[in-house]
Amino acid sequence: MSAPQRLAIADGVRRMRADKALASAFPERSRVAVQRAFDAGLVALRGLPIKRSATVRAGDVLEFTFPEVKAAELRAVDIRLDVLFEDEFLLVVDKPAGMVVHPGAGTREDTLVHALLAHCAGSLSGIGGVARPGIVHRLDRETTGAVIVAKTDEVHRDLARQFAARTVVKEYLALVSGVPRLLSGSVRKAIGRNPRQRHKMAVTEEGKGGRAAWTDWAIAERYGDLAALVSCTLHTGRTHQIRVHMASLGHPILGDAAYGWRGAGWTGRPPPRVMLHAARLSLAHPMTGTTLDLRAPLPADFRELIKALTEG
Repeated sequence: MSAPQRLAIADGVRRMRADKALASAFPERSRVAVQRAFDAGLVALRGLPIKRSATVRAGDVLEFTFPEVKAAELRAVDIRLDVLFEDEFLLVVDKPAGMVVHPGAGTREDTLVHALLAHCAGSLSGIGGVARPGIVHRLDRETTGAVIVAKTDEVHRDLARQFAARTVVKEYLALVSGVPRLLSGSVRKAIGRNPRQRHKMAVTEEGKGGRAAWTDWAIAERYGDLAALVSCTLHTGRTHQIRVHMASLGHPILGDAAYGWRGAGWTGRPPPRVMLHAARLSLAHPMTGTTLDLRAPLPADFRELIKALTEG
């Protein structure tokens, strides 16, 4: 538990929510950390605990403490990471195929979080009250490419804001089955849970279990009529968005059996996985404001399949 502190509400404040007053005074603390202080009864006004929604005014004095950030229960594991960028505030890693981002049921101690606990020892975001890397977004197990990680709560909050505001440029490369009739296009179809297979997503009606989803795509290269390399830009961040949207066009991603890829009749080299790669992230650095334009090179298995398609 942090030492008890006092916050005097500034002159001129006619009325303000207590949680907003505390969050404004301590921008280095995450929104979740402030909420946890209220939820634990650690914020008081005139000696009595108050709720987040309580109103405070000029002259009021809040007495509070912030709960301690608990150490992660996961073990740090020394796993080699391919770092695309790193400073004292954040890092961007090139995730390999087969690596799960967050631990869960059935995972081992080889996730990205395990690796980051070792790599970032002593400088981890405490979002949610647990010392762990502040991963703002994630990639599927078989998807490769750039993942950004916050080292502090303040940076985590700003990155989350940028992703929510859709100002982050997210470009992917996908090898798809067949060749789209047009050179480029835009898919704006809502995505929600597949009602018959809850572990999968599906194009569905917005407002009825579906959330708006927007993907722009363009053919980067074609390999006869067999396949195409497609560049995809995400304007939203729905689960399996590119996989669902490309399948909805009749061009599922090579190797993606969950969304329509069928190996039967395929005459090319068998794809080793879902052939999707997060190739580029561009965003404002949360602390300096400078533009970070980061690119993850195509992994070996991707390049090898392209070579086979080109030669075939």
